[in-house]
Amino acid sequence: MRTRRFVPSALVVATTAALLAAGTQPAAGQGETADFTVVVEEGANAAAARAAVTAAGGRITGENSAVGTLTVTAPAAGFVQRVSASDAVLGAAPVKPIGAAPRGNGPGNREWNVVEREHLNAANPSPVTADKKPATAGMDPLDDGLWGLKLVRSDMARARQSGDKRVYVGILDTGVDGNHPDIAPNFNRELSRNFTIDLPADPEGNEVDGPCEFRGCVDPADHDDNGHGTHVAGTIGAAANGFGISGVAPNVSLVNIRGAQDSGYFFLQPVVDAITYGADAGLDVINMSFYLDPWYMNCTNNPADSPEAKLAQRATVTAVQRALNYAHRKGVTLIGSGGNNHEDLGNPRSDTRSPNYPVETAYTRTIDNNTCLVLPTEGNHVISISALGPSTLKADYSNYGTEQTELSAPGGYFRDGLGTPWYRTNENLIRSTYPRNVAFDEDNIDADGNLTQKGIDAGVVKYCEGTTCAYYQYLQGTSMASPHATGVAALVVSQYGKKDKAHPGTLTLSPDKVEKVLIKTATQRPCPSPRTVSYENVDRSPEYTATCVGDTKFNGFYGHGIVDAYGAVTRGGNHI
Repeated sequence: MRTRRFVPSALVVATTAALLAAGTQPAAGQGETADFTVVVEEGANAAAARAAVTAAGGRITGENSAVGTLTVTAPAAGFVQRVSASDAVLGAAPVKPIGAAPRGNGPGNREWNVVEREHLNAANPSPVTADKKPATAGMDPLDDGLWGLKLVRSDMARARQSGDKRVYVGILDTGVDGNHPDIAPNFNRELSRNFTIDLPADPEGNEVDGPCEFRGCVDPADHDDNGHGTHVAGTIGAAANGFGISGVAPNVSLVNIRGAQDSGYFFLQPVVDAITYGADAGLDVINMSFYLDPWYMNCTNNPADSPEAKLAQRATVTAVQRALNYAHRKGVTLIGSGGNNHEDLGNPRSDTRSPNYPVETAYTRTIDNNTCLVLPTEGNHVISISALGPSTLKADYSNYGTEQTELSAPGGYFRDGLGTPWYRTNENLIRSTYPRNVAFDEDNIDADGNLTQKGIDAGVVKYCEGTTCAYYQYLQGTSMASPHATGVAALVVSQYGKKDKAHPGTLTLSPDKVEKVLIKTATQRPCPSPRTVSYENVDRSPEYTATCVGDTKFNGFYGHGIVDAYGAVTRGGNHI
């Protein structure tokens, strides 16, 4: 694995990813309390840090020893300054986001939808309601629409290896619908956890996650109110059970380690807690199809940032990297989406989207590649995946570059196939599992479960077998590419893993060996000719123009190649 560019030497303040962009903090009443993340100074005495918390008026409610943080309830006014005065404490920051959020609930709050939900209106002239039909050997009835499954040769691989229930795959996302008929056979409720608390609204009354669906504002660990995580989970490991679709690794165990809000925001503390929990629980692979909010680029010393903003981003980089290091040491293969900002991560453009929370606080920053990172994909030990369309062209939106792109995988490309009937059709995207509750909330089905016109236009599929029905939606993005790679990694552990003595009843394989197998068995693709690709002919601005650097063995569009499930399970043993 290539070494990433920047890893700070000391743990700095572990904030939520929603620290204030400009370094200003709203006034708080003296009697108000808030939750804080307190960071113990690296090498300091933890008991001294706890004493400092108490002396500053705080009460410790939780601890993450893997990254050296304490969760504390304390008076809102002045606590950060008081506790940070101790030599045993590096700093502290509010846990919950402060300030105004975008109005509206659901996935519309997160800008990933600009890319992922690029659907053609009225794409289908009539409802797509599929009934049971014979499935081919090892395949499910709707798999004929999963071009990504075939591109990574999962259909061929399952004749040799379809996955092992003793292999546990973590989905660090918005949640997983463990009751979806394609997810339920492989869903592990016992290990699944939700590390978030729903945020109905911000202090100004603007909706964030919306009304809490469950008492205490904590969703069950088999629930997803967004749909993103369930889509990811289906691509990884939907069961090959003769119903609906199957995933790349259709017989592995799926574990929800939720770290995102219903609205789609991924804040620091839940993400760090999810990663370290997954490592302790013995997960073999963790999929991370996101970037950490609110900073798209986390810069440690950007001149445009206030001192407080610099501190927040240094905190994010260090805390996340410590969590990634911890998981890697524990044997977890970490796979991340490369990002949907259509840029070379080794030569990034100015960052105009950070911070994305609170709303309307973003400002333009010139990016220094040596001191700025997109996390988690640019963290050490993370295998970064770029996205391809069905023609194997790099998707217009996908980030790329030889500095970070490790491998490529199907992510969907709505505008693929220019000059053919496939151009700008939903079938160019990735179809996967869709929670019924989200389909209803998004007006894609009605109260009786029938497709609405909006659902028909978006290509939503309803599949029924008797009285059991399920739903599937199309999305595109590097968020969809990463789970294809994660599924192949799970097959590698299934085929070559050994019994895990630390976690009886499970398999394990060194993440470095998993990565080597993925790389050595990938289907190599050379740069296109010409190397510079303009997307203006598909109505994209010149900003999307991308130049592929490298050779057939390794280049900025494909990395070491397209992940290959069949090659991994048949030839991977030669590389372990």
